[in-house]
Amino acid sequence: MSVTVHPTAIIDPGAQIGDGSRVWHWVHISGGAKIGRDCSFGQNVFVGNRVVIGNNCKIQNNVSVYDNVTLEDDVFCGPSMVFTNVYNPRSAVSRKDEYRNTLVKRGVTLGANCTIVCGTTLGEYAFVAAGAVINRDVKPYALMAGVPAKQIGWMSQYGEKLDLPLTGTATATCAATGLHYLLQNDTLTAQETPPCK
Repeated sequence: MSVTVHPTAIIDPGAQIGDGSRVWHWVHISGGAKIGRDCSFGQNVFVGNRVVIGNNCKIQNNVSVYDNVTLEDDVFCGPSMVFTNVYNPRSAVSRKDEYRNTLVKRGVTLGANCTIVCGTTLGEYAFVAAGAVINRDVKPYALMAGVPAKQIGWMSQYGEKLDLPLTGTATATCAATGLHYLLQNDTLTAQETPPCK
């Protein structure tokens, strides 16, 4: 297995890590974790036992990926962003059998210091601004900001803001890639070719 592991990192027996992944200083990956190819784990990252991480994910410094979190391919977790897995924690009450699942779909960006409250699903290519707090499901391609987070726009797969209203019927083209997007009501989809007029 061609995985780069820094000498200070701890990889518990049983952890599955795909080829090309890089594990840096003071990372701890638990034995039940399942991690894809070409992932990067920055300094002081923790990965729990019941965690699934896809291919080409970037987990920046000081992020803990707790049990019941699933990251699909190409997810970016910014420095010090936070996942939770208990919705109503109390120190005196054990709720380890009440963990809620969190699903982060393909291509999502989670900005530095944002918080993802457990039990939510973030749609493909959603973009969460730094410091935002996600406490409900997020639509694909949605740009979310604030506390609690609200949708303030749409982002392309490339990470460029699209000139679109939040709802209605409209089209836009990513300036960086030329990929066309179609907004219908409050749902955005990427188009292989420009939509018919």
